[in-house]
Amino acid sequence: MNQDRRDRLRDAAIAVLAEAGGRGLTHRAVDAAAAVPTGTAKNYFPTRDALLRAVAERCLEQYRAMAAALAGAGPGPADARELAALLAGLLRDVAGPGRPRVLAYLELQTEATRRPWLATLLDPIAASDFASYAYLLRAAGLPAAPEQARALTLALHGTIPHLLAGTPDTLAAAGLDDLDLFTRGLLASVCAREAR
Repeated sequence: MNQDRRDRLRDAAIAVLAEAGGRGLTHRAVDAAAAVPTGTAKNYFPTRDALLRAVAERCLEQYRAMAAALAGAGPGPADARELAALLAGLLRDVAGPGRPRVLAYLELQTEATRRPWLATLLDPIAASDFASYAYLLRAAGLPAAPEQARALTLALHGTIPHLLAGTPDTLAAAGLDDLDLFTRGLLASVCAREAR
């Protein structure tokens, strides 16, 4: 099969999932989003489960590429200020250019509650975040015990739905109207846990 067309279909499926949700993810919708003849997506991904698997695999590829780019960007943040700026940049990506990818991933997580095989495919994304954030904390010279890595990871994951769906009032109430200030405060809170 043509890998370029396969990737085009998978990217179109991410866009459809982000725009229309799980119920809107159909072969016909993917064909339309990819601007290919009707039936093309079904030829590549014959069942809905195959289509979901393809989207999950594409999300995992994109996540790994993003993680590799981040890892290749140097030795990591030199201090808490640099780490806060990096985290604010990641959150800006979630609310901006990365929004379709993240929305699709959240839709896949919902589907995974009913499809254990899908949860298994998605697990490396969430599981690797714990190690990644521990590494970033260490690089910045901050406490990086499992407790801090868990607290930072779960706080950032919990932030995402608010960034994607929050109104200005909700964003302000959550402190997400100033991502630089938010990430500095989050790091201060996470690192203060060591003193308890």
